[in-house]
Amino acid sequence: MTTICKNCHQTYKGHYCSNCGQTAETHPINLHFLWHDIQHGLFHFDNGITYTGKQLFTRPGHSIREFIEGKRVKHFKPLSLVMVLATAYVALIHLLHIELIVKTNAPVDPNVHIDPVKIGEWIQSHFAWITIAFIPIHTIGTVITFRKQGYNFFEYFILNTYKAAQKLYISLLFIPVFYYYSGTPAINTITKIIVLIDFVLYFWTNVQFFNHLSKTKTFFLTLLTHIIFWFIVFFIAICVLFIMGKV
Repeated sequence: MTTICKNCHQTYKGHYCSNCGQTAETHPINLHFLWHDIQHGLFHFDNGITYTGKQLFTRPGHSIREFIEGKRVKHFKPLSLVMVLATAYVALIHLLHIELIVKTNAPVDPNVHIDPVKIGEWIQSHFAWITIAFIPIHTIGTVITFRKQGYNFFEYFILNTYKAAQKLYISLLFIPVFYYYSGTPAINTITKIIVLIDFVLYFWTNVQFFNHLSKTKTFFLTLLTHIIFWFIVFFIAICVLFIMGKV
């Protein structure tokens, strides 16, 4: 039986492409695919991290769409990539003793149940898991706003996983800047700059991924996605604080 490779479009016979090595069957993006991705990330490591990083900053939306459609040989698996980058980021922050939270000498009001500094430190120490936990929340927003574009929840999950990887690449690039301004008020300004860069990348990725939509429509849908995301995060935070008796 003759097969056309989804990765390089080479015609071949057998289970593997004779040109690039991709298997004849590419699994659909679903729960089974995500579980296999996690298992692969725990026990394997390949050189696709460089290739994927380059793709995410040159043609992000196109490369993610191609990955979903079956062009996957050279790519680093999405969840594995996020775990590797998040772990590397946290490790560097701790090894370099970088203080991302600006501490003040102001006395703590005993009537205030929420300490922003402690919350910031907790977020910093659990950054990798929080990054992963935010992916399905972003996906909910994407499913709601881009629900008519023909993709399922798990495919949008892959899209947002690679977007999370983009953010982590940016954060890693800013490590020297964080180190220089560690513990100073300038850290807050740098964080705002990174948030702006993240949004621009998010929008640019959506423009390429949903290339049949106008840029104006994509911008407002992207903005709405972020609004939904932060609403859900805020709601979850209030619920957690209420359960803990902090509000």
